[in-house]
Amino acid sequence: MKSYQLGELEELVLMIVAILNEEAYGIKVMDEIEKQVHRKTNISAIHTVLDRLEKKGFVSSYMGGASAERGGRRKRLFRVTAEGSNAIEFVHQSRNELYNQIPKTMLGYQ
Repeated sequence: MKSYQLGELEELVLMIVAILNEEAYGIKVMDEIEKQVHRKTNISAIHTVLDRLEKKGFVSSYMGGASAERGGRRKRLFRVTAEGSNAIEFVHQSRNELYNQIPKTMLGYQ
């Protein structure tokens, strides 16, 4: 399996985009990160990470329709690509393999 190098915030943003599916845009990603992992971020950081993930080929973006609540402006929506799905799977598998090597006594089990 190919190796994927992702920073912690990149990993979080990629997974949140996958969770949100067709509803992923900057503010919603930022709000969901705060809701899911109780981590405050700012919108500039989220947009930077989304741009970086798009350059890496892990997400793609498209313009959604205009809405009255946004003053007629359109949202830039994101979706996970096939390569992004592979990266999510790699990260999940890697983390589980590491976690499974931790002695149970270290985790408070007897």
